[in-house]
Amino acid sequence: MFEAEVSGSWDSTIRFLQKASREGGARNLDRFGQMGVRALSQASPKDTGKMGQSWSYRIVQNRGSVSIEWYNTDAPNGENVAILVQYGHGTGTGGYVEGRDFINPAMQPIFDEIAQQLWKEVTS
Repeated sequence: MFEAEVSGSWDSTIRFLQKASREGGARNLDRFGQMGVRALSQASPKDTGKMGQSWSYRIVQNRGSVSIEWYNTDAPNGENVAILVQYGHGTGTGGYVEGRDFINPAMQPIFDEIAQQLWKEVTS
């Protein structure tokens, strides 16, 4: 059997989390969104340059959470070119073009910086 006795209050923790959800989480998201767009644009294959120019982001706020979504609008005939390049695709002649992981390496430094910034906010 495990017993624990706790004294004090969670008030300061609750206040911190409420403040972070109101302002801390969203405060830097626009900056990180722009950083992600730049990284994805630079990492995109340069055949025509259209895919690289078609990156954007949106900040999505739901009850109790906020997130960044990056997306690419280069989708002739409804086929998203970034997804086809990332994961590969079949050709019209029965062949297959292997995917090339360009998104994850481009975004990893952004994710690392987001985690570092959030940790800094939580511990300060």
